Amino acid sequence: MTGSEESPSFRLAYVPGVTPAKWVKTWNERRPDTPLTLVQVSAAEAPAVLRAAEADAGLVRLPVDRTYFSAIPLYTETTVVVVPKDHVITAADEVTLADLADEVVFHPLDDVFDWDGPPGEPAFERPATTPDAIELVAANVGLLVVPQSLARLYHRKDLTYRPVTDAPQSGVALSWPEEATTDLVEDFIGIVRGRTVNSTRGRTQPSAEQKPRRSEGAGTRQKPQAKSPGRTPRARTAGGKPTPKRGKPRRRS
Repeated sequence: MTGSEESPSFRLAYVPGVTPAKWVKTWNERRPDTPLTLVQVSAAEAPAVLRAAEADAGLVRLPVDRTYFSAIPLYTETTVVVVPKDHVITAADEVTLADLADEVVFHPLDDVFDWDGPPGEPAFERPATTPDAIELVAANVGLLVVPQSLARLYHRKDLTYRPVTDAPQSGVALSWPEEATTDLVEDFIGIVRGRTVNSTRGRTQPSAEQKPRRSEGAGTRQKPQAKSPGRTPRARTAGGKPTPKRGKPRRRS
């Protein structure tokens, strides 16, 4: 086979915590002729992977460089603090950053938050990865603030988590190089946006919901609307009695 405009498969990068399974399932149902290949990357590696065309699109964490990438925000995650199950924080349903002020809070090198200032007391050194930080939390050395999906991904029986109501949040988006918006990318955009299989693909073409309706009179007639059969209320005299109804005089027999 000679060169083709489309690659033989669609390569989708995704970062830890993101679960692309539902979109992959829809893709396989709609495009059985084009296999979807998943490429797992760290949040920090994702932009370089997309720039190097090692993936056609990616489920990444925001923000992205909008001068180079297009992005469709998908959802924003709840931020949680991971703690040992016997920690005092577990007595509350949720906490604030102020509640962490006296705690050692790890700030791993792959942290996904854009902190103005990380909460709590700094650890002696920064763990290299989030899984490394999770191990330190399990050892009762400190706590860790992460998106909820990462707390679930690295779940341990001896750990739990609580929402942090005023912490920064991490958003997840579908992103790809703007100059590499292929037909396969457009197909995947339609899937994550919930378009039906019959929806029109492409940016410049209207979707099925936006197509103009057939004008009235082209084979059908518009039925005239029936007038409301409501009654006109009768006026009343100053004494409260209704005024006699005016109408045509009766014929005398």
